Amino acid sequence: MASYNLTPAEVPTLETKYRRITTKLPVPESLPIFEKLGCSEPKSMMGQPPIVWDKAEGFLVEDRWGNRWIDWSSGVLITNAGHGRKEIRDALKEAIDKPLISSYVFVHEKRGELTEMLQALAPDPEDYQVFLLSTGSEAVENAIKLARTYAIEKHGKNKRYIVSFKNAFHGRTLGSQLAGGMDKLKTWIVGEGDTFAQVPFPDGYKNEDTSFDLFLSSLEKLDISGDEIAGIITESYQGVGPDFLPVEYAQKMQDFCKEYDIISIYDEVQAGFGRSGKMFTYEHYGVTPDLIVCGKGISSSLPLSAVIGRKKVMDLYAPGSMTSTHSASPLPVVAAVENLKIIHSENLVEKSRVLGELLKKELDRIVKKYPDRLGCLHARGLVAGIQVVKSGTKEPDAQTAQDINEKCFHKGLLMFAPVGIAGECIKIAPPLIISEEALIEGTRVLEEACDEILGG
Repeated sequence: MASYNLTPAEVPTLETKYRRITTKLPVPESLPIFEKLGCSEPKSMMGQPPIVWDKAEGFLVEDRWGNRWIDWSSGVLITNAGHGRKEIRDALKEAIDKPLISSYVFVHEKRGELTEMLQALAPDPEDYQVFLLSTGSEAVENAIKLARTYAIEKHGKNKRYIVSFKNAFHGRTLGSQLAGGMDKLKTWIVGEGDTFAQVPFPDGYKNEDTSFDLFLSSLEKLDISGDEIAGIITESYQGVGPDFLPVEYAQKMQDFCKEYDIISIYDEVQAGFGRSGKMFTYEHYGVTPDLIVCGKGISSSLPLSAVIGRKKVMDLYAPGSMTSTHSASPLPVVAAVENLKIIHSENLVEKSRVLGELLKKELDRIVKKYPDRLGCLHARGLVAGIQVVKSGTKEPDAQTAQDINEKCFHKGLLMFAPVGIAGECIKIAPPLIISEEALIEGTRVLEEACDEILGG
């Protein structure tokens, strides 16, 4: 993926109820900030549209030079309850003023409040426990560790494989990338990972075979039997799409796990807390995972993650032997408590479902205007993705995807950089509190950008 152009461009000025563009973009006065970061940070940190965030509230992002964007990124699917919520800020101020801002794993009251709230979201709360961590990658690593530990203790070391899916993304640490399905992210891994295996994901577009028979035949080709598998991990939807599991496939996979006593892990880091029109996306499939990995939207703000899992798996480690330095750190915990209260009180899961139907209808109309270039639309709740392809093919067109993204940036609509194996996916994920009016305005901006890039 090419970098965004840092040469300020003349763009049309505009002002609507939600958007305002008054300067060249990127803002000329912002360039020294980018130059300073270019000297002190690796270039890997410079992959997003060149905005210097100054304020983010609700579903709007502003810089300090008078520009304002409708946010279709939620950071990176973080701010489900909206940016800068007063309830969250007030709870953080109260904790700071107490003061209580660090506690290791010594107990504080809010920790119990949050774990109880998360436990209540499990398929069977009495049979599940909650372990709090800091990042999604850390939670994925923990889930893999627990699945492998359970398998070895109950069945012996021959039950060792972790099976995941091609094109999957589970994080950037060693274990999470071994479970991931993107070979281009694994070039630094040498010699590790013999017990990690990937099978095709049944997305229905890149892989048209959505039968569970493909899963079984893929394992056979890999010479892996069910009684050798410790855990199967999947994103509840693959972020590169979003690509969702077919319901029948997910249910047959659950039956397979039960037959061979395999721990099923659903990675809800970006899919959870109302994003897809259910509290957790796995609920669309009618399955009950053994381990549920959470993050991002859990707090709508500060770093926090969690594993929600069956007691038989979660209780395998003795006191003090499964912890993390910032597990249940007070500030992220109080943010998460308030975030969950907002999601419940404002009925954001249902709002996501309802607005998602409208979003999908509008996006489908745009895709049908350019069927040779906008090759596939997947959407559910307030997460959607459009695959940008070269004319008449399924070959990804990363440059055109970025051009559309950049054009939206110039027009006051903010998305994070195109995602996917080749950076071809226009990913749409506004905060769940976005208004219907602003959502429609965003789709009109996207349509204008597509008309200008693709219609010529």
